Amino acid sequence: MTIIDITPPVSTKTPMFPGDTIFSATRRWEIGDDCPVNVSKLVMSTHAGAHADAPLHYHADGKPIDEVDVSAYVGPAAVVHLTDAGPAVGKEALMHALDAISVTAPERVLIRTYDQLPAAWDENFTAIGADAIEWLAQQGCRLIGVDTPSLDPATSKTMDAHNAVYLADMRILEGLKLDHVAPGVYELIAPPLKLEGLDAAPVRALLRTL
Repeated sequence: MTIIDITPPVSTKTPMFPGDTIFSATRRWEIGDDCPVNVSKLVMSTHAGAHADAPLHYHADGKPIDEVDVSAYVGPAAVVHLTDAGPAVGKEALMHALDAISVTAPERVLIRTYDQLPAAWDENFTAIGADAIEWLAQQGCRLIGVDTPSLDPATSKTMDAHNAVYLADMRILEGLKLDHVAPGVYELIAPPLKLEGLDAAPVRALLRTL
């Protein structure tokens, strides 16, 4: 079995939604004559890099990330390529992509939309249509993951895809790096940090070949 890391590095260069917190790290303690350890202070958004959205992020009554069942983030996952999907991935395109790898009832789906993950903020990233989310839910899907900053367009005020996820009680991974992952079925291992009461948490997302 091979481990594939699908987590982009988090640094001051990490693209963020305009207005969101830019990553910073400060060394507070440093190894020296009077100190045996290095210790750093981090300042970052809960949505920096690869992360799991909690229902609280997109619904006032949603659970925070520490109360979400982590089993959704571990298990078989289908990776599909939809780099030519245009503004949004719809139900039909997703159905065809899954059919191409002979997957009919995926528990987890990871969608690659970029040929290469951009190094700067991209306002026009590919979103996921609510119809695609609703169809996945009907197939018993528990989690959807994307290589973009959000399931919905950057300027969305209605959050249709996120709301469809909420109604289906699915889970979300965003900001994955899938440039180097071939279409197929893998084991996903990507539990979020247990950050009490918060709307999202970073993950170290891994795929393992089956």
